[in-house]
Amino acid sequence: MPKSLTNKLSGDVQLIINNIMVMVKFRCRVMTLCFQGKGLFAKKLFKKGDTIFIEQPLVCAQFLWNACYLSCDYCLRALETAEENARRLCGLPGLSLPYPELCKVRPELHQACPHCQVMYCSSECKRAAWEQYHRVLCLGPSREDPDHPINKLQDAWRNVHYPPETSSIMLMARMVAVVKQAQDKGRWQRLFSHFCSRAANEQEEIAHKLLGEKFQGQLALLRNLLTTALYDDYLSQWFTPEGFRSLFALVGTNGQGIGTSSLSQWVHACDALELPHQQREQLDAFIDQLYKDIDKETGDFLNCEGSGLYLLQSSCNHSCVPNAEASFPDNNFLLHLSALSDIRPGEEICISYLDCCQRDRSRHSRHKILRENYLFVCSCQKCMSQMDDADVTSEDEDEGEGETEGDDMEDEMTDV
Repeated sequence: MPKSLTNKLSGDVQLIINNIMVMVKFRCRVMTLCFQGKGLFAKKLFKKGDTIFIEQPLVCAQFLWNACYLSCDYCLRALETAEENARRLCGLPGLSLPYPELCKVRPELHQACPHCQVMYCSSECKRAAWEQYHRVLCLGPSREDPDHPINKLQDAWRNVHYPPETSSIMLMARMVAVVKQAQDKGRWQRLFSHFCSRAANEQEEIAHKLLGEKFQGQLALLRNLLTTALYDDYLSQWFTPEGFRSLFALVGTNGQGIGTSSLSQWVHACDALELPHQQREQLDAFIDQLYKDIDKETGDFLNCEGSGLYLLQSSCNHSCVPNAEASFPDNNFLLHLSALSDIRPGEEICISYLDCCQRDRSRHSRHKILRENYLFVCSCQKCMSQMDDADVTSEDEDEGEGETEGDDMEDEMTDV
């Protein structure tokens, strides 16, 4: 990520708390988005498909189980070429992709940390990581040492949080490292304080499901390991039992999933090609077969995946019928929020905290997920229209719950 772009994006996003207003400069013009308590409202018309804003996270981290998918340690850009990615995912080492020039990955620009060999997509990203957090987190020659405190912390997380991953202890570690390295520690601590970090909603009598009694032993272990690895007097409150619970809740309720893929980017570039009809049919058939081979070999885990903390995106409330959605078309951590429908001035900009399959479940099932993971009861238009529906669980969820009954495995800190 070029430093000029990093500075531009971070400098153009301002949260003016006293006036509860967010100012965003985008493409050389200023757009104003009202910020009422927690919520983002349009001050101009956004047409369906418009980009509302582009945002860089304060901090992000790749999921630990996903680390075998090579990505830039700073911006999560996929480091494999589209062809390398396709060969690994479908298990065909001799596979050749047509139109290889459409792949935007540039291996000649990749650089490694000279101390621990962590990889970056460019010298700019390597420098940005070193300046922001990596001086604290660099393992040097101890990268493969299982007894290093940070490696112990990562191993403990893998043992309690299995795929599909929804968060990472390393996102918390990077928050600590950013503050420890910063010259203005108070500024970063104030930025992180803008995120909701409550572990329970007393008014609705809801507690985050990962902070319940059955996970107390695992939480205590993770807190002790994080303390051993990264304790800092300035952040002493974060390392107390209650402070760690709040930090855990902050990451769990605000972390935005990030997905990058050089193969997906290549496919989109192929879709945009203007080709004669026969060549188009041949290319589409090739891509269809490629995805069938990948599904057979790898399944659903296709992307480099992680999560990040985004100030603006985290201000968007949930709706089961959202009018905006986040995507990552640049194959890195830059979040593009786009309008799914026309959004009029004064209208709230809402995203969905649920995926497409979850949004199709019953009202009761949707509310269960939102209560356990985000600590609120949804009152969007769709939920209000289904108020009289019976409190029944969706059929697919019933099947999933039935399969786990009688399972003697230790509880895992898996999310939704």
